[in-house]
Amino acid sequence: MSEIWETVTGAMGISTGLDAVMYGLVAWVVIRHIVLAFFTVDQDERAVKTRFGRAVRLGEETTLTLPIAEALNASDRERYVYPQLKVCPPGGPYFKLPWERVYKTSVATQTVNMAMDPETPTANSNGTVLAAVTKDQLNIGLTGQIRYRVSEQNLHAFLFGIKAPVVHVLGYFVAILRERIANFESDAQPAESQGAEETLIDGISINDLRKNLNDINDYVERECVGSEARYGVVFSASLITGIDPPGHVDSALAAINTAHNQVSSEISLARAAADQTIVQSKRAVEIETLKAQAEVEPLLSLAKQLATLKRQGPGVLAAYRRNVRLKLFSKSSSVIMETRNGD
Repeated sequence: MSEIWETVTGAMGISTGLDAVMYGLVAWVVIRHIVLAFFTVDQDERAVKTRFGRAVRLGEETTLTLPIAEALNASDRERYVYPQLKVCPPGGPYFKLPWERVYKTSVATQTVNMAMDPETPTANSNGTVLAAVTKDQLNIGLTGQIRYRVSEQNLHAFLFGIKAPVVHVLGYFVAILRERIANFESDAQPAESQGAEETLIDGISINDLRKNLNDINDYVERECVGSEARYGVVFSASLITGIDPPGHVDSALAAINTAHNQVSSEISLARAAADQTIVQSKRAVEIETLKAQAEVEPLLSLAKQLATLKRQGPGVLAAYRRNVRLKLFSKSSSVIMETRNGD
């Protein structure tokens, strides 16, 4: 009997172990391919699915049919052709099949220091100052920020076209910025049309750069417009906040700028004094002119009146003179008259 019992219980033990394995396998399949197959997409995210490693596309549409391709030249239009993908918008739940894989990415605007190097965080003074060289071989340090976001219209380029898209795009931006700094020349007017204070610091590139920060920012933004079609990244803005010269020329540059400011101040004061003198002179001329007009006007009126009386007849003017003299005599208390010899 004991032998029979051991045989039965052994058989039951084996059967129980197989059932446990089967139950576990079924549970894993249910959790892995049914429960975990549902996913959601946050408000600042977009998602795409791949089937057997190939992204789900929208027919034969490509980025060349979108407005973002207008920033590409002829050669770039042949190189940067990406298919349009079926994008899962915010919401859900969505379901993916076992042979599908979901890729999510944030489309929120990101702000980073332009000196940041994701591959080497210690580069550029620990990601704080970006080095560049000006046209006159002056090493300067640039500080500022970059704002960018992932393009919803070109997710294929961002997710599958580039191995490290953020690193690549930041390097693309830095290359454009350094090229602009190295070749920058201000659109200054000819020396004949400039004031003396405007020609004192010509040829000092860092001063030109500081005076034209907005132009540099605008130039970099224009050059980076094609990044959306190339790499699936949109540059919202680039802002250079500071340009610092190396320490060994900082004091000399400060002295030059101080002298420039002093000369500009003296020239401004001289111009103000000259303008004031001119205004005063013009005012004095106007006053004297009005005085002369006031003195001449009665004489002109009297001359016109006498001419009119003379035209009335030969004795009218003599009668007028007599009446005037009589009027004056009537108002005088005493009269002194010249007498002729023999009178």
